[in-house]
Amino acid sequence: MQHLSIFPILIPLLFGAIMLLPPISRDVNSQRVASIIGTLFLLISSAFLLYQINSQGVQLYALGGWQAPFGIALVADKVSSLLVLLTAFLAFCVMLYAVAGQDKGGAYFHPLFMFQIMGINGAFLTGDIFNLFVFFEVLLIASYALLIHAGGKQKTQATVHYVILNLVGSSLFLFGLGILYGTLGTLNMADMAIKVGQLQGETATLAKTGALLLLVVFGLKAAMLPMHFWLPKTYASASAPVAALFAIMTKVGVYSIFRVYTVIFGDNAGELANIATPWLWPLALLTITIGGIGVLASPGIKTLSANLVIISSGSLLACAAINSETATSAALYYMVHSTLASAGLFLLADIMCRQRGKAEDRFVRSRPFVQPKLLGFAFSMSALALIGMPPLSGFVGKIMILQATQSNAQTMWVWPLILISSLAALITFSRAGTTLFWRHNGNIATDAEPAKTAEIISISLLLLASPVLVLFGGDISEFTQQAAQHLHDIQASAYALLPGVAQ
Repeated sequence: MQHLSIFPILIPLLFGAIMLLPPISRDVNSQRVASIIGTLFLLISSAFLLYQINSQGVQLYALGGWQAPFGIALVADKVSSLLVLLTAFLAFCVMLYAVAGQDKGGAYFHPLFMFQIMGINGAFLTGDIFNLFVFFEVLLIASYALLIHAGGKQKTQATVHYVILNLVGSSLFLFGLGILYGTLGTLNMADMAIKVGQLQGETATLAKTGALLLLVVFGLKAAMLPMHFWLPKTYASASAPVAALFAIMTKVGVYSIFRVYTVIFGDNAGELANIATPWLWPLALLTITIGGIGVLASPGIKTLSANLVIISSGSLLACAAINSETATSAALYYMVHSTLASAGLFLLADIMCRQRGKAEDRFVRSRPFVQPKLLGFAFSMSALALIGMPPLSGFVGKIMILQATQSNAQTMWVWPLILISSLAALITFSRAGTTLFWRHNGNIATDAEPAKTAEIISISLLLLASPVLVLFGGDISEFTQQAAQHLHDIQASAYALLPGVAQ
């Protein structure tokens, strides 16, 4: 289908807009039905898009028939379509959890959820940096409102910090775009990739300033050190469905780094070739380090989950710094694994909070769980996946990252940090499991709320993705390798999208 590339943006936009209109806007049950149908349509269309891209190749969708580089272009390739499918699956699972009752904490949860999905999908699919900025703003505005869903002083404080930081980030984004447009005369990524190699002297220096400003912005979204400090408090204070959906937010920043600094400022950028690599190397390694320290110091499951997100961001940034097809392939596999496993743990933490009373998710003695076997099994699966132990997908993802190192220096830095951060996660999960499931005070509370069927199905789908990623690991890693080859090949990722441009 010719228009399939725009469906991941149109479907959440249409369903979100419909849910703002009466009578649906006044009926939460109607909104729930619409959200489940909308996310299911999104999941099906995203799966078809991935199948179509895999069988027919990259699709360039020019809105209104205005061809690139002048019109608004969407580019559906193997990288973007994989991440769109990941977003759709995550959205469906999280919405399934939310409709069990978490969506009643505040107004407009469902339309805001849909608009955020639209922003995330748009960021993955857009073919120019200006619309990347636009979709960033769409997903951020929706996230500001979703963060204070269900209210509370802690949420409000975290939201204020989050909003201020992102407003600063948006301002830097605009400055960076202005500088790059002034030096290159275009913001279409393929056109920029072709023109950037011709810059020399002062013009190249100016463009370098703009490119490094964008790295700051993407680093802020990806929780790269030293711009990571907002994440633990923000994610830990958000309601469970919002925190689970936010598991993919840092991946948008990481994806932007891969897209911009591989396609535009990659090996073919002349004086500006690989300008981000010297910055990415130390910052990625320090991000893993600070994430490992945060994991060891985590007082509860929500903060632990947030710090694990920082470790995963650091690992992905290390892959971007290695800057090879093998490393990009490993990053794509690990991105899928870490997003789904982290989201599952955020949702699981919410059920544990409800059953532990005042102790909530903190690692202290409390009353026993109402469903100890069910929660214990889910917690063990989450722990094995996120630590990176066999036989689940975290182990495969980390092995792929370790094998992607190319030199002795890379091996010397990446291997110890990845393994030590895994050890930190193992220690913290062991301490948490012992306290949560074996050290009890009192009896099971009669008023504790057991997990609902929809919530169990939602968490099960997210956790089952981990063994599925292992069972089909050969096919999936082959797909990610092909996606990485496309991203690193300027003929495919730039010239093929501008057929009128001479090579």
